[in-house]
Amino acid sequence: MKVLHQSQFFISYQCDKQRCFFIEFPHKTIQLGFCQLLAFRQQVKEIDLEAHFNGQNAHGMEILMLCNRQHLFVFNTLESIDLKEFITGTFAMLELNSLLATSV
Repeated sequence: MKVLHQSQFFISYQCDKQRCFFIEFPHKTIQLGFCQLLAFRQQVKEIDLEAHFNGQNAHGMEILMLCNRQHLFVFNTLESIDLKEFITGTFAMLELNSLLATSV
C-alpha cells in the first residue's frame, strides 16, 4: 500500500494488490473502490464552504455518508476545508501516477 496524499487530518492510500483505496480519517480507516472514491469526491465538491462563514451553516458542520451508508462522518469547518484540499490532492496524485505508469 502506498500513500497517495496526506493532509492535516486525512491520508489516502492506494493498494494495487487489492485494487482499492483506503482513507484514514482521524479516528477511522475505510476501504473504498474507485467508484466509491468518485462518489466521495462528488460529495466533498458539493460542500459549500461559504455557508460556514456567512451564517447559512451556523453550526459549521458537514455530514457525509459513504459506501452505501456504511460510514457516517461529521466534519467541522476546519476539517471540511482540509477535506476539499485533500480530495483535490488525492486525485491529482492519482492522475500523476497514471501518467507515470503509462510513460514507463
